[in-house]
Amino acid sequence: MRSIRPSFATRRGRNARRRTSPVLAAVALASALALTATACDSGDAEAGGEASASAASEGDGKITIPDNVRDKLKEHGIDIDKWKNGAWKNWDKDDWLREADEYINPIIKGLWNPDRMRDADDPDNAVDNSDLSGDQGVTDPTPEPVDAKAVSPTYHANAPEAGKVFFDSPEGTMVCSATVVEDPEHPGKSNTVWTAGHCVHAGKKGGWYRNIAFVPSYNDEGKSGEELRNATQEEVSPYGVWWGEWAQTSDQWIEQGGATGGDGASYDFAVIHVTPEQGGKGKSLEETVGSALPVDFNAPAVTKVDSITATGYPAAPPFGGQALYQCQDKPGRLSIDKADPTMYRIGCTMTGGSSGGGWVATGSDGKPALVSNTSIGPATAGWLAGPRLGEVAKGVYDSVNEKFAGQ
Repeated sequence: MRSIRPSFATRRGRNARRRTSPVLAAVALASALALTATACDSGDAEAGGEASASAASEGDGKITIPDNVRDKLKEHGIDIDKWKNGAWKNWDKDDWLREADEYINPIIKGLWNPDRMRDADDPDNAVDNSDLSGDQGVTDPTPEPVDAKAVSPTYHANAPEAGKVFFDSPEGTMVCSATVVEDPEHPGKSNTVWTAGHCVHAGKKGGWYRNIAFVPSYNDEGKSGEELRNATQEEVSPYGVWWGEWAQTSDQWIEQGGATGGDGASYDFAVIHVTPEQGGKGKSLEETVGSALPVDFNAPAVTKVDSITATGYPAAPPFGGQALYQCQDKPGRLSIDKADPTMYRIGCTMTGGSSGGGWVATGSDGKPALVSNTSIGPATAGWLAGPRLGEVAKGVYDSVNEKFAGQ
């Protein structure tokens, strides 16, 4: 595809057709049209850096930042008081942190309120099927569209690991889909979330996104968009808001990921380690939602997989971004670049907003496991593609979990 874009990021614009949203809201849908990603060529597992810069908010609304984090911010010329009061909106190229070890995400309590979360809308980004030429690597015929089916509320009862990742970018407020996954360093107590690389980092022409947070079982009761206008914080985020204290994506995505062209789509994945907005040492994310999926880095080859189920919050028409959907199909192969791993591709009508959502199949041990995430798809919808997780993905996953092994 000539014009594969980064994610199905949904965007609430300022034009008339975008209704009343005061900010640009984009919902990153990584798989449907998507963004292709940052294809770093090293595949080094140490694509990360030191542990995150998270901050806790006290009851009086003040943010308490650990000294080491405050010092790290100062190294980059960031005044934490100015940052929490709006300086994070400065996307000057010189101030936009980019390198793998520069991830900084201080908690701003109350930032992700129901209105701000609801204002994630469908994307303007689109790609034609004709953009995918057929002779690069191994590519199977385009799959027939599979209608996305609504997940029955409560979402927590039917897909407890699913949720949304919210973040801010130079284009505005955005959102992706994501999945709670296991942490081998903390069995039964994981704080690890899986999503797409383009949901945390802009790729070769930008840096880390800001105010990254995960909301499990977003809109758990499946309220309509109109009903959500009067919804409480608890109704929108019944299991809390979890801020990304550390995020890591592939070197490939950081170095080569782009908004068009499909570059790096085979490495378009990311892992986020989260902490509750309210702070404290309470239950882990996995204990809070009651579940986490294992990740299979040795899943069968595409042709050996009988069925994959993709989950996400599609936002582009005819979807509204507030409800959870799934598609199930036998995957085919998609090759964007001969040098990169072949991707999974399934028929699916999910649109922008589903980017980063988990793909589940029977793993190498015969049990359900996460084997991919939504990364790219055509502007007209109809199919989605996601990376097959291998050595590079395992390196990112292990690196994040090992950073927090002693905590």
